[in-house]
Amino acid sequence: MLAGIYAPIPTPFDSAGEILEDKLVENVQRWANTDLTGLVVLGSNGEFVYLSPEEKVRVLEVVREALPADRPVIAGTGCESTRNTIELTCAAAEAGSAAALVITPHFFGGGMTAERLHTHYTEVADASPIPIMLYNMPRNTGLSMPVSLISDLAQHENIIGIKDSGGNIAQISQMVRDTPDDFAVFAGSGSFLLPALYMGATGGTLAVANVVPNLCAEIHEAYGAGDCERARNLQRKILDLNAAVTTGYGIPGLKAALDSLGFYGGPPRLPLTPAPPAAKEDLERMLQDCGAL
Repeated sequence: MLAGIYAPIPTPFDSAGEILEDKLVENVQRWANTDLTGLVVLGSNGEFVYLSPEEKVRVLEVVREALPADRPVIAGTGCESTRNTIELTCAAAEAGSAAALVITPHFFGGGMTAERLHTHYTEVADASPIPIMLYNMPRNTGLSMPVSLISDLAQHENIIGIKDSGGNIAQISQMVRDTPDDFAVFAGSGSFLLPALYMGATGGTLAVANVVPNLCAEIHEAYGAGDCERARNLQRKILDLNAAVTTGYGIPGLKAALDSLGFYGGPPRLPLTPAPPAAKEDLERMLQDCGAL
């Protein structure tokens, strides 16, 4: 069963938008010295929609080689077509990924009925050599998977969990209730990590875990140890920073925060543009408040 705290890492680019493999290796090696359980590669923060299929596979290979073998890599492999999703998932398996995180296809959102999504995920899970995690991210996709669909898909032996970034605690609670005990429900944002854990989630894939990985892992640890007061205090501590590197300043803000911490953040790939100086100042203040700077 999947559990723990994973950071969905950014992809480092130079000013021309080329991937910097050496900076990726350096970042991964630094994250390897934290309390993170593992890394998610090619998630939303990895700007996966801006990468070619070849770039996606190469990034996975670089991360898997740089990360110690006991730290799992979860690969974002969701594409708009079922065929392409299967192809990328198989390539991720060959690159050493432990599981695949598959976002809902959404370009033809009006046609993505529960029945069609069920067919899509079932086909992918049947063909995948590695376990599948569902990925529900309504803010970016405009789609929210109904709990009834998630419950049905959870019966598949190769679908082992879900990352839910919707933040609806009532829905997360229903997911936990209506899925098997060994089906992992992950919080998709640091803003509701502890509430999700209270309701039975087993971990989180959190943008803020890129910049305060040990704080996020400490929330998970404190809750698991029954120290709820400590967990609550830590949860409150990351709220502002989490908002800043997600809905506030987005990926440019996350990369600016990494730069402030001595990682390589660098620019996003166009059409995204770097965070303005005022955002960087705001982020540094929040990092100081969290004790990261």
